[in-house]
Amino acid sequence: MAIETLRDIIKHSADTYGEQTAYRYKVKKEIEEKTYQDVNRDSMAISRMIESFGMKGKHAALIGTTTYQWITSYFGIANSASVAVPIDAQLSSEAICELLNRADVEMLIYDEIRADVAAAVKTACPAIRYIISMQAEEEKDGIYSWKKLVEEHRGEYETEINPDGLCTILFTSGTTGKSKGVMLSHRNLADNATCLDMKIPAGTVSMTLLPINHVYCLTMDIVKGIYIGVTCCINDSIMHVQKNLKLFQPELVLLVPLVIESIYAKLKAAGNLLPKKVIAKQAFGGRLKTICSGGAYLDPDYVDKFAEYGITILQGYGMTECSPVISTNLAWENKKGSVGKLLPNCEAKTVDEEIWVKGSSVMMGYYKMPEETAETLEDGWLKTGDLGYVDEDNFVYITGRKKNLIILANGENVSPEEIENQLSKADLVKEVIVSEKDKLIQAEIFPDYEYAKKKHIHDIPAKLQEIIDAYNASAPVYRRILKLVVRETEFEKNTSKKIKRQ
Repeated sequence: MAIETLRDIIKHSADTYGEQTAYRYKVKKEIEEKTYQDVNRDSMAISRMIESFGMKGKHAALIGTTTYQWITSYFGIANSASVAVPIDAQLSSEAICELLNRADVEMLIYDEIRADVAAAVKTACPAIRYIISMQAEEEKDGIYSWKKLVEEHRGEYETEINPDGLCTILFTSGTTGKSKGVMLSHRNLADNATCLDMKIPAGTVSMTLLPINHVYCLTMDIVKGIYIGVTCCINDSIMHVQKNLKLFQPELVLLVPLVIESIYAKLKAAGNLLPKKVIAKQAFGGRLKTICSGGAYLDPDYVDKFAEYGITILQGYGMTECSPVISTNLAWENKKGSVGKLLPNCEAKTVDEEIWVKGSSVMMGYYKMPEETAETLEDGWLKTGDLGYVDEDNFVYITGRKKNLIILANGENVSPEEIENQLSKADLVKEVIVSEKDKLIQAEIFPDYEYAKKKHIHDIPAKLQEIIDAYNASAPVYRRILKLVVRETEFEKNTSKKIKRQ
């Protein structure tokens, strides 16, 4: 069957994998499992509920961590030809209400960890007519029980869905400026999830660790995972990652570079008394073979570092506006230093060193932001804002961000990310931002104080200056760092764990 919508993906998986386990997760101390047929049945019940409430075609928001209820609710909303609006559960109640109003949300499905939001919307979001709790056993104070609604609305459900119609609005968690509501269609998400065969066998055990409101997790962990028939284990808390890795023993995980770097620091700290592959087995449950990296730049050296522990890192590249994957390395087709080969449904070109991409995964635009949409889309081409190039084999290389570019008085252009990546190779440098201050290039560094203590480094500024001097020795004059600022606290970050640039 042709796959054009998320409903097509759910039907395909139910027909193909049937009673195979789709999701595995903990409820208190017990492990529960849901099959592909369960996902189909429960998401249809949500679709029927939405239609019975007169909400078909309306905007429905989801707030919470990754749960089975969240996942089936998302598909239930999308597959009723309505619009799903995932919201970051880490935001303040005030910020969430502002996004709900901006997205014209009329129904809210929430996790009880954000009961404060359910209370706040009653006064702050007058357009919201239905509020549903994922955990409530009974209807109370005008808040419905998800569990009861699913049982009451069991049955078959089909409706006509326009593959190119609006499916979801995802708010970017940008490092600068106001977040934008990225409009993605069913075809955007379905094509991104299905266009590339990564040769992952059905039944492969994965574990989802990233926030589900971010498109990398949503498309790759969830939509692609369902399409190819993985058994996805749900991590219930960031505090339980180590325990859950040992419990679920995944073969595959998706991670962002910040987490990969912190994991490597722990592996390295384990020392050399045991073989590296034994250390990795103890840390990851014994079966982990592959880590897919995305969401930010990862130093290519980590590919080699993790290979020593018997783990393959596949570096990819994407953005919310492209649903999100633009390129990825594969185990059998990769180039070190690149962020992978363009997906089959994507083409790219460079305009003034900026990468522009085109294809079926490129967004419809930003919700109710026509000016920003016009700035980003031109004749179907998405301006990524990333500097780089595409080689003759369609492998993509990123060198920095256009909006972060430092333009010096002599006309030279300097990409701060390139310098940051060089400095970050030093163990003492935990976080760094390179910028222009008083016509000089400045490096602001948050050092790894634990590392300094362990290595008995008493004069941290002097040691950091040595690292900068070593960089300057081989750098062109115009790219040399002439000012150092040492931080005592980490940089402020957005909810995607990217440093906020001023």
